[in-house]
Amino acid sequence: MLDSPEFLKAFEQTVNDILVWVGFGTLAGLLAKAIMPGRDPGGTVATLMMGIGGTVIGSGVLMFFTGGKRITPISPLGFVVATAGAFIILAFYRILAGYYFREGTTAPPPPQYVKRVKRSSRRGQTVYIEE
Repeated sequence: MLDSPEFLKAFEQTVNDILVWVGFGTLAGLLAKAIMPGRDPGGTVATLMMGIGGTVIGSGVLMFFTGGKRITPISPLGFVVATAGAFIILAFYRILAGYYFREGTTAPPPPQYVKRVKRSSRRGQTVYIEE
């Protein structure tokens, strides 16, 4: 079974598809982070996962609405829907991470004022003393 040409062809196609989705998913995640303004939570791995997830979601939704036609992220339309999917995931990630909404926060304490007094030393140097 492992030596059959059909299995090897299917395995090769599957590995190729996974690498394409990872590569274009990363690009879609980077583009989504570049489009969305503000500081983004997460690092490289989060960008990779958001891009891959956005590619899967965007291509899946487009496949649903086109009647089952296979959409790859290599095509321009596939890249656009992959970026849109990553953008949506990034927006939900920011909302769930508390970037937009803060719950249960209290007002910060009032600042402590320090009185600084300017004095001169015996050698003529200026010294600031905090009281």
